[in-house]
Amino acid sequence: MSPRSPRRREAPHVHVEREDKIAKFWLDPIRLQKSGRFNRAEIGRIQKIIGEHQAELLEAWNDYFGD
Repeated sequence: MSPRSPRRREAPHVHVEREDKIAKFWLDPIRLQKSGRFNRAEIGRIQKIIGEHQAELLEAWNDYFGD
């Protein structure tokens, strides 16, 4: 997972990549923006992991982008 954004105005989010799959999740609230070939079960597992680490991910986003 990586917090990246070419446009800082976007809400906090992460990109999840594996092989030829990529998904984008908004962090607050946690919701899928783009599934990019992940199946429903994989999306559920990813959402669970993001939920378990939401505070850390938001902190990393804010540290990186200076909020």
